[in-house]
Amino acid sequence: MIGLYNYALGAIFSFAVAVFIALFFVTAPYGKFLRKGWGYTIKSRWAWMLMELPSPFLVFFFFIRSGRINIVSCIFVFLWLSHYLGRTFIYPFRQAGSTKNFPLLLAAMAFLFNCMNGFVNGYGVFHIYSYSSSWLSSWQFAAGIILFSAGFIINRVSDEKFRAFRKNNPSGYTLPQGWLFRYISCPHYLGEIIEWTGWAVMTWSLPGFAFALFTLANLYPRAIASHKWYKARFSGYPENRKALIPYIV
Repeated sequence: MIGLYNYALGAIFSFAVAVFIALFFVTAPYGKFLRKGWGYTIKSRWAWMLMELPSPFLVFFFFIRSGRINIVSCIFVFLWLSHYLGRTFIYPFRQAGSTKNFPLLLAAMAFLFNCMNGFVNGYGVFHIYSYSSSWLSSWQFAAGIILFSAGFIINRVSDEKFRAFRKNNPSGYTLPQGWLFRYISCPHYLGEIIEWTGWAVMTWSLPGFAFALFTLANLYPRAIASHKWYKARFSGYPENRKALIPYIV
């Protein structure tokens, strides 16, 4: 098991570099960037359920099997599931464009990544690393849970704002306004990056940092692409609005 863990962990770090470079040349073909040439498609809601399912299942499985169930591990699994149960079973049916097509190939690739990521975080955090109750008073836990909570809120509120924008304009995309959209085009991506950075700090683990790095590598170029798309589509797009980080990028 440890050999498979090391291989999967190394693969996630490698994929982060590869994905970061690739996404500056090839935009991920879903949502507003959906296009022909990516094979068979399924409805977006089923694609999201398929590709996210390994994350909550594997982490909870290794949590139960660890034999190290204490208050710290319970908090860790609660936070992980608070994100992924919603992302797997609620978000797919509430998201804007849930009936749109989604390339099955892309969903399969994400499914395989989440199998690796769920495995390394579940097995790593709950079997390799060990946390006593004293970890609750560490600066890593305090800083990490603050970051995770802030990112979680930003991500969820952004998703709800997007859903409301699309509901009020069912015929097509609209210019996002208000809240963090005053400053950046993709607050939902920023929230997710902050969230998993918080997980990395809170667990102070290689699996956590691998996932945080991959999240940044995956979402940063997507935010840049979305920002360019908005600017090209809406002539009155605010000039001072950035892509991902207010006033900076």
